[in-house]
Amino acid sequence: MRVALHISDPHFGTERARVVKALERLAHSQAPTVVILSGDITQRARNVEFNAASAFMDRLAIPSRLVIAGNHDIPLFDLATRLFRPYLRYKRAFGDDLEPIHESSELLVIGVRTTRRYRHIEGEVSVRQIERVAQRLKQAAQDQLRIVVTHQPVHVTHASDEEHLLRGHEQAISKWAEAGVDLILGGHIHRPFICGLHDRVANMPRQVWAVQAGTAVSSRIRHDSSNSINLIRHAFDGMPRHCVVERWDYDDDSDEFIMIENRVMQQVAPTV
Repeated sequence: MRVALHISDPHFGTERARVVKALERLAHSQAPTVVILSGDITQRARNVEFNAASAFMDRLAIPSRLVIAGNHDIPLFDLATRLFRPYLRYKRAFGDDLEPIHESSELLVIGVRTTRRYRHIEGEVSVRQIERVAQRLKQAAQDQLRIVVTHQPVHVTHASDEEHLLRGHEQAISKWAEAGVDLILGGHIHRPFICGLHDRVANMPRQVWAVQAGTAVSSRIRHDSSNSINLIRHAFDGMPRHCVVERWDYDDDSDEFIMIENRVMQQVAPTV
């Protein structure tokens, strides 16, 4: 069995020092093989914030990482940089690839750039991106758990969050489900949940789960929730494309992250 750590929206520049340390302790105790960071790494895309985020990722000491940018990772007030080099500071900290892919014998994780320099908060995914991701999913090995990562959510559970839905999400869900995706990870709304899209979206050809992370370490907590992350346990012996997704929330009294929910996901439909 292996473990993937999913974190989102740490908003460095607004981080809570105690929560940062607690998350580092959790990572060291759970020993994940990969960390997935689904955007809004910083609060205002400043170099000092990216440097703090990069140092934090190093301290996690996780062998592999997949990081995508969020809308907060494009400068808001530095208009020249926003227009002409929107990802300059992100690339200095996390590399030139804005749509990274992580692959191992039991796992395929595909990052999707959903931010746009001409959009402030909203995100979108193009027809070309949807097709590219679908084609890569179709190339996955039969035993690989297949994960797509966006920043803005492809599904929400509250009407108040609908304005934050990823533009193009309906077509993306349909195409990626047909191509074999198992989990779609996201952030942005700071509302953690684990939801079976096959129970919410009509005509789904197979089981697909939306997994949202809250804000990992920021003081920008919303919806009466706490800081929150997900652990994805996978690669169980003799159980291909089986995983357990665990939601862990920070508890102020114990100064630790505590598991408060877990969902078992077994792909029972014919593999693609």
